Amino acid sequence: MKTIAVIVAGGSGTRFGAEMPKQFLSLGGKPILMRTIEAFEKALAGGDHEIMVTLPAEQFGVWHDLCECHAFAVPHRVVPGGETRWHSVKNALDSIIDPAILDVIAVHDGVRPLASVELIRRTLDTACRCGSAIPVVMLNDSVRQVNGEENQALDRSTLRAVQTPQAFEARLLLDAYRQPFEPVFTDDASVVERMGHAVTLVEGEPANLKITRPMDLALAEYLIKNA
Repeated sequence: MKTIAVIVAGGSGTRFGAEMPKQFLSLGGKPILMRTIEAFEKALAGGDHEIMVTLPAEQFGVWHDLCECHAFAVPHRVVPGGETRWHSVKNALDSIIDPAILDVIAVHDGVRPLASVELIRRTLDTACRCGSAIPVVMLNDSVRQVNGEENQALDRSTLRAVQTPQAFEARLLLDAYRQPFEPVFTDDASVVERMGHAVTLVEGEPANLKITRPMDLALAEYLIKNA
């Protein structure tokens, strides 16, 4: 099975409040993005695969220096990111040299470094069988829908929080990203659904957190130390 993993790392660190993009912040002694890449290299080991990383062009030099400083040798190709996540993924897909030989494409957030080997492989295997796979987890908190001045409670048992990696049969995802951009495209599943394709859900992991704020980084540090 020929697999490409697209790791999207275009954050600026604004919400995090850091001086550098959050994907470059240290987690357990190395940049978050390196841990994310290593997770995929481990999960895909032994198979025919390529890892692509999207970064803003102005961050290429910083990433190169970090890789040298940490002697980071996991093979990967860096692709310029875009204005939005959608544009970054499209840039990566457009740079694929021979899409005809691909079986599956997975897209993952660069700041989700704790995805397990089991989760990555489960998502890829499901995409091979069903055409798509997105990991989800149940909600612990009550949720409300807000509409202007009004709000109402929703049944959380019918709702799920969506994670990455999101994996798809290669031709399906490539075709989906030929559509014009729309603001409703918040993840890859929404792009595929716009073409009329249903997506298959797989069990996600509570530890597969997205590092967006300082509290997320502190929790990730704790999980690494106590793994």
